[in-house]
Amino acid sequence: MGTRGPVPKRSEQRIRRNRTDLPTESVTELGAVSAPDLGLDDPHPLVADWYRALTESAQARYFEPSDWQTARFVAHTMDRYVRSSKPSSQMFAALMSAMSDLLVTEGARRRVRIEIERGQAQEKASVSAIEDYKKLLSG
Repeated sequence: MGTRGPVPKRSEQRIRRNRTDLPTESVTELGAVSAPDLGLDDPHPLVADWYRALTESAQARYFEPSDWQTARFVAHTMDRYVRSSKPSSQMFAALMSAMSDLLVTEGARRRVRIEIERGQAQEKASVSAIEDYKKLLSG
């Protein structure tokens, strides 16, 4: 997990006066990693939807096989939690912490400096650029 404390601002909102970026060691591995099946016979609909959403999320491209196995374990634990007649607040906190480690929230992604821009935002920007050109041409 990233640093503790408040969620950092988005990169375009940050003003840095003292850069302390440390070099990142990277390992090159060939081949794509695909999400495994959830492996539950009859998962609760919330669990199935969560796992499906995780496979479709942009941060999934950074997942390694061990991350997918962690996600499967979290989903199995989540399934037990949502089916429990007496859900525990401690179990809920543990699940939320594990999901944060999988970068499922905006705040968790910002803490590790991952920002996701959906294609729709780019389309809006291009439409506004066209309108700006129209204004320039019309004088």
